[in-house]
Amino acid sequence: MKVTGMTLEKGPFLRVAVFTFAILSVPLIAMQFTDEVNWDIADFIVMACLLFGMGSLFILVSRSVSREHRYLTAIIFTLLSFYIWAELSVGVFTSLGS
Repeated sequence: MKVTGMTLEKGPFLRVAVFTFAILSVPLIAMQFTDEVNWDIADFIVMACLLFGMGSLFILVSRSVSREHRYLTAIIFTLLSFYIWAELSVGVFTSLGS
């Protein structure tokens, strides 16, 4: 597959998909044992888009930055993902989660 002159390998994106599925299986399993976790299908879709989207975007961006800046890039993407997740769940700085 070609995207703007780059060849994309399926392996890294497959790992992101497996990681996304593994993370989303935690609340799915927790919902079987407790009423404290109450996700609907929209929650799973939003989190799947967030996790897979950020993971895929990180792969694309990390290919264009130097090796010594990949850790910084990973930290930035992780913090951005946590920020978006917090905003969507409880609305830390905005009323998105309310």
